[in-house]
Amino acid sequence: MEVGNGFSDNAKNDLLLVEQAKSGNERAFASLMNRYRDSIYFMLLKMVNNASDAEDLTIEAFGKAFRNLDSFTPDFAFSTWLFKIATNNCIDFIRKKQLSPAPWDQSQEDIDILTVNIQSDLPDPEEALINDQKSAVLREIVSQLKPRYRSLIELRYFREFSYEEIASELKLPIGTVKAQLYRAKTLLYNIFIKTGNR
Repeated sequence: MEVGNGFSDNAKNDLLLVEQAKSGNERAFASLMNRYRDSIYFMLLKMVNNASDAEDLTIEAFGKAFRNLDSFTPDFAFSTWLFKIATNNCIDFIRKKQLSPAPWDQSQEDIDILTVNIQSDLPDPEEALINDQKSAVLREIVSQLKPRYRSLIELRYFREFSYEEIASELKLPIGTVKAQLYRAKTLLYNIFIKTGNR
């Protein structure tokens, strides 16, 4: 992968991590997630104005990005591509929920990120889940969770079940599903961090 001369040092480092991640390096995945998790989360929080939804959307954005790394090309910085995925996924979420996005003040950098035209040709999430081998790396990390938490993460993010569908599948109240899923997400983040600092 050729690195663009106009890229910042951080962007160049990202591209090296992307190459390592494509080879299945879990530490590279964790490093990319740790670097952009907070900025993605707070951008999404401004858009949906709900902490729980923003957390879900953050994990979904990274999941989709990691599963589709093979479609990433270094014509743009990885961060630009990642923010575009997160934004598009959030817009889809808002449309499905028929929510009105909360107004937020965009900096010029935000506007540039959101308006840049990226030819990513991402496959449908379902197709990506089945065909893209990168999901195997995520599954390996998820497998470190306790069984009940692992099931929740797999249903929510690998099979894309709604809260209601998870509750029906596991025969649990929706409130319990949300509480346990929140705990599962926290544990998953911690595993990413430990993997990245290993």
